[in-house]
Amino acid sequence: MILWLKPFLPFLLLLIKPLSSKPLTFIPRWVPELLLVALLLCQESILHAFDWIQNWSISITQIPYSVPAMPFSNWLFGEDGAADSASKMSILDLPELPLELILGKFSPAELCRMACVSRGLRDRCRSDHLWVRHMSDKWGKVLGEAAIREWELRVASRICFSVDGDGEGVELKGWRMKLSSVWPLSWLKNRMEGGRKPKSPLPADSLISFYQALESGRFSFPAQIFNRENGHTGFLLSCYDAEISYNSSTNKFYARYPPHGKRSSIIEEVPWDRVRATSVTTSAHEFHISDCLSDLRPGDHIEIQWRKNKGFPYGWWYGVVGHSETCDKSERHCCCHRHETIAVEFNHYVPGSRWRTATINWKEHREEGNENDGFYGGIRKLQNKEEISRWIQLWPSRVLE
Repeated sequence: MILWLKPFLPFLLLLIKPLSSKPLTFIPRWVPELLLVALLLCQESILHAFDWIQNWSISITQIPYSVPAMPFSNWLFGEDGAADSASKMSILDLPELPLELILGKFSPAELCRMACVSRGLRDRCRSDHLWVRHMSDKWGKVLGEAAIREWELRVASRICFSVDGDGEGVELKGWRMKLSSVWPLSWLKNRMEGGRKPKSPLPADSLISFYQALESGRFSFPAQIFNRENGHTGFLLSCYDAEISYNSSTNKFYARYPPHGKRSSIIEEVPWDRVRATSVTTSAHEFHISDCLSDLRPGDHIEIQWRKNKGFPYGWWYGVVGHSETCDKSERHCCCHRHETIAVEFNHYVPGSRWRTATINWKEHREEGNENDGFYGGIRKLQNKEEISRWIQLWPSRVLE
């Protein structure tokens, strides 16, 4: 009968409410409050009794089958080892260096499980130096300066909120405040304080907190997506800004693109090989000021901003610096660097296509183009082979028109 009534005990509190809006004059005002306290005391006693019975029954059923834990000395030296069996060792008894080497071999999931063993291991397993490698291995290629800066701002706001909010909380008035402060009623205090339970939260500015926010998808951050919209023909060999968050169930990212003209924001799921960290700090709607124009030579691999019209965000498009029309295209006699313009070639388009070549004035560099052919913006020179090879891997299977 008690087990059946347990879920409904909180609703019995409603019976204490007066049946009419007018108070009954022949009943003192303190009587309903006293009845409420009595009911809460009864409920608390019943709940504690139920928990004690439940724990006692579990312990009784487990006693015959429980296996004594193997001492750490037996695990380390063997049951018949030379170690003194009277001395009981734990993993925390290891010297500092071996313990750090062991923890350094653990995966993120193993570190989180080990942190639940004891308070000493919890502090060690949450140390930043153990999480630097895990952060770099999994998130290093998709986290750029903009993402890290956004996380730092978020951490700063959380710390300020917690400091400013120390004196804040649910306001308790009258006898409820006095009762909750002097009487150990767990049910009453939990509900008055919003059901909060004491726990040991992760430090907001720790790497493990950053890692778990990324892993859980709670933290979305700026990145760039290759071949957006599942490789739509109009976006091949391009890279667009997006706000992404991780989906651990599919090991992919949700990418939300900024509005594209009159089109609303688009969300798609993209794999790891189509995601990279933001290459520049320039916004997708800003013209990128290039610092490499005077160094460009035919054959250099570049990325150039392009947008269909001035209401659209820029995307970064892969191209190669070509020779001018008057150049004989020989290495010894090439004089393209003396011209005021450079030719950018998009070789994934067929020769003769209007998208095949663009001419950029590098001495008076500004946005160039028109409503028909789009507008070209800033230029990035690709400096390392890894960036170039990534574009080559995305090369379309057929030449575009």
